[in-house]
Amino acid sequence: MECSLTARDRVGLQDFVLLDAYTSETAFLDNLRKRFHENLIYTYIGTLLVSVNPYKELGIYTKKQMDVYMGVNFFELPPHIFALADNVYRTMISETNNHFILISGESGAGKTEASKKILQFYAVSCPSTRLLDNVRDRLLLSNPVLEAFGNAKTLKNDNSSRFGKYMDIQFDHRGAAVGGHILSYLLEKSRVVHQNHGERNFHVFYQLVEGGEDDLLRWLGLQRSCQNYRCLVKGDCAKVTSINDKNDWKTVRKALSIIEFSESDIEHLFAIIASVLHLGNVQFDANIRGYASLSNSNELHWLSKLLGIQTHVLQEGLTHRKIEAKAEEVLSPFTTEHAIYARDALAKAIYGRTFNWLVNKINESLANKDSSRKTVIGLLDIYGFEVFHVNSFEQFCINYCNEKLQQLFIQLTLKSEQEEYEMEGIEWEPVPYFNNKIICDLVEEKHRGIISVLDEECLRPGEATDLTFLEKLEETLNGHPHFVTHKLADQKTRKTLERGDFRLLHYAGEVTYSVKGFLDKNNDLLYRNIKDVMRQSQNNIIKLCFPKTEPDTKRRPETVATQFKSSLAGLTDILMSKEPWYVRCVKPNSGKQPGRFDDVMVRHQVKYLGLMEHLRVRRAGFAYRRRYEVFLQRYKPLCPDTWPNWKGTAAEGVQRLVKHLGYKPDEYKMGRTKIFIRHPRTLFATEDAFDVCKHQLGTANKTPARLLTFFLILEIKLSFSTRIETCWRGLMARKEKEKRAWAVKVIKKFIKGFMTRNQPACMDNSEYLAFVRQNYLTRLKDNLPKSILQRNAWLTAPPIMQEVQRSVTKHLGTSQMPLSSWFIVLTRNLCSLQLKATASSLFRGRKENYPFSVARPFADTRISKKDHPLSYSVPVIKYDRNGFRPRFRQLIFTQVAAYLVEEGKVKQRMEFSSLRGVSVSNLSDNFLILHIACDDVKQKGDLVLQCDYLFEALTRLSVVTNNKNLVKIVQGSVRFDIQPGREGFVDFKSGSESMVYRAKNGHLMVVSREMREIN
Repeated sequence: MECSLTARDRVGLQDFVLLDAYTSETAFLDNLRKRFHENLIYTYIGTLLVSVNPYKELGIYTKKQMDVYMGVNFFELPPHIFALADNVYRTMISETNNHFILISGESGAGKTEASKKILQFYAVSCPSTRLLDNVRDRLLLSNPVLEAFGNAKTLKNDNSSRFGKYMDIQFDHRGAAVGGHILSYLLEKSRVVHQNHGERNFHVFYQLVEGGEDDLLRWLGLQRSCQNYRCLVKGDCAKVTSINDKNDWKTVRKALSIIEFSESDIEHLFAIIASVLHLGNVQFDANIRGYASLSNSNELHWLSKLLGIQTHVLQEGLTHRKIEAKAEEVLSPFTTEHAIYARDALAKAIYGRTFNWLVNKINESLANKDSSRKTVIGLLDIYGFEVFHVNSFEQFCINYCNEKLQQLFIQLTLKSEQEEYEMEGIEWEPVPYFNNKIICDLVEEKHRGIISVLDEECLRPGEATDLTFLEKLEETLNGHPHFVTHKLADQKTRKTLERGDFRLLHYAGEVTYSVKGFLDKNNDLLYRNIKDVMRQSQNNIIKLCFPKTEPDTKRRPETVATQFKSSLAGLTDILMSKEPWYVRCVKPNSGKQPGRFDDVMVRHQVKYLGLMEHLRVRRAGFAYRRRYEVFLQRYKPLCPDTWPNWKGTAAEGVQRLVKHLGYKPDEYKMGRTKIFIRHPRTLFATEDAFDVCKHQLGTANKTPARLLTFFLILEIKLSFSTRIETCWRGLMARKEKEKRAWAVKVIKKFIKGFMTRNQPACMDNSEYLAFVRQNYLTRLKDNLPKSILQRNAWLTAPPIMQEVQRSVTKHLGTSQMPLSSWFIVLTRNLCSLQLKATASSLFRGRKENYPFSVARPFADTRISKKDHPLSYSVPVIKYDRNGFRPRFRQLIFTQVAAYLVEEGKVKQRMEFSSLRGVSVSNLSDNFLILHIACDDVKQKGDLVLQCDYLFEALTRLSVVTNNKNLVKIVQGSVRFDIQPGREGFVDFKSGSESMVYRAKNGHLMVVSREMREIN
């Protein structure tokens, strides 16, 4: 870090603690802005990391970057989230204690991405085995699943977490990740039934509708249009350009499988998601008596099927309430308004309980079965302070959570500072700071706090409303310095408040809350008879979410605010038992524009993130502290007594050095292992003197000085070269290890294949036998008999093919067929081998999956001869030139033309004379593009086809056209003509699974599985 001080005027300081004007917000913002414009998005405040969202790719999260930051001293390299993650990990290993990283910031500031980067760093840096890799994969893939079910597009962020998440990563004594556990907090269930304009419901609904397979949607009774579902279009924002729901759906499906969700679990989970969509479409009409009745039976039918509940039971539960009168129960019909409330309450309850089941299921997958003691690193990714145009119950809970975390933040920061001072034997000086306990008490104090008043109003008999709640607040909190309403405000403030509003002065600033909906959202009641209905479900997940053993007493359950208050108290206890680390995420502008730094917006976040408060705590004593060895190693050239080598202890050397530099007694303190420097200007003066000293050493004319400079440079070069050599040797050793591991795996497989070569084909010998067949056919190609009478001229076949050879020999030796018949049989076999030889010359070594086609014999046709007696024909999938929609067709070759046929109807005829060529990729896909010469605009263009018998079909085509140069094997992309003057593209690439889809750029993207070619 000291190396960067010489460039501090241009790129800013890497640590805010070194700011001279540390109490100035303007100086703080100037430093942050300088670094942001230099693409330096990370800055320290001591060990706290400030991260500014760049809204662009910077290329600083590669595997190479991870290697650079692994095992390096925290302040040795520029600030980075990898440096923080590595320091936390190494501290945990060395001290065998527990830690947590608190990631906070407002929506869109990059909290979720920061959490992902930390997980990815641990996935790469921790020791690895096959078992540990499974744990790592589950930890990483839990993110997209939880994001799908718990994140949504809001006005501020297209992927906003609508729940709080605390994840413990468990490590064994070797530092390997062996398990994990997730806690979730306050899922925003109201989003299921209502979204503000410009916002969306949870991602998973759109992913299912847009990306779900046709058969799945048909089974769920869904249509591929979000516009058909009321709970997806209330925000009028179903489509978002930055979100690819189809691709995200594939990611979630893959993740669910890896996290060990069974097919039954996945099926029931999607049935629940679909049932919420159908439930949102349930509408009510008022009958003659004014009571609610269902207006659409179709949605009820699908609800019944998906939830496994009888239709009449569902209908009764949605339109009636069960009332207990003395010893009997009476069904009371709902009004339309009550029925809508009950429907929405049920939708929220189903989704909220299913989300809790999902988290528990993931925890089962991550659970570590070993009971030995583990150390943990916790990741707390929790909603930041929220201030909207209209703030409701959700923002109240979220901001209360931030108040509690700020209180904890200051307590833990002061505690860690005080402990370091005491450990170093330096007197601790009390630090003045704003204690936000008064605001926390305002919210959570028993009997007088806002939550207590809200609960009391929810539970009291009589007609309680949101406005009566506000009146009770005014009565209870009148005169509180951090609480004001329209009634309690002065004349000037009253103009900024509506009659249904109250305002809290948080540590981060003022927030005005609308009381509308506070009581309903806090109650979150679900009628008892609807619970009884859900307990009859045959859906396994719903059975677990609504257990028959669930207490069903007449006592009201805890309110949402009280539950949240209790869970926060539990979270505080968890965090207090661990060592804290912090990442503060900052959003530079509201438009997600790279390079734009909004001073007003950033200033507000700096305030509510408590960054100035933290800086004041860190700077209350000493701005800079370093171990004696590090300080002496850097600055020893400044003192003749310490240069070039100091013979005594590092502490004595530092004492001699600072005395020579003229440090005043009040400017520094000597601790047990570190020097503490009070003012940044003292450090800057030292660094400037060191910069001058380096130039003087380099330009001095005296021989001793030159020698000293030479040896200094030589020492530095040797040090760097040693480090580079070590890194390079490590890299090459790892590559060699991977290469040998692969070679060992292949050799073992072929040895096992050789040992089991005489057994029936199985997993152990399949690759070996395929290699044997290919090798035999390759040799046979150049050694075919010259005459049908040379029965003994055939090469000796390997055991796997001897049965075929015996059959041929038997027929050649004993058959009484006429010579003409034998000629036909033999000619046919020779033709088949010649076709195989042609295929080898066309594709061997040029297309990945060719070796796996060698063992498959070529057929005369792939469609019954009854249908096409004179032609070679093969089934294909034809992709439309516009839109790439797949259609099933038959491809037929005659002597002069090729035909594309659908159920006996010719869709396109292609003369071989007009066939310009055929393009295929070098990968393992089965796609071919027929390029056809056409000058007339009305003519159809090139054909994009997929064929399971690709090698056979193309070999037949090259033979029938007598043109072996017809087939062109290409890499990357293929251009084709949609029609004269219009062109399209097919892009090819390898991936972990085969996929065909239309990419964002309008091209057809063909992804084929990576295969190792057998040579």
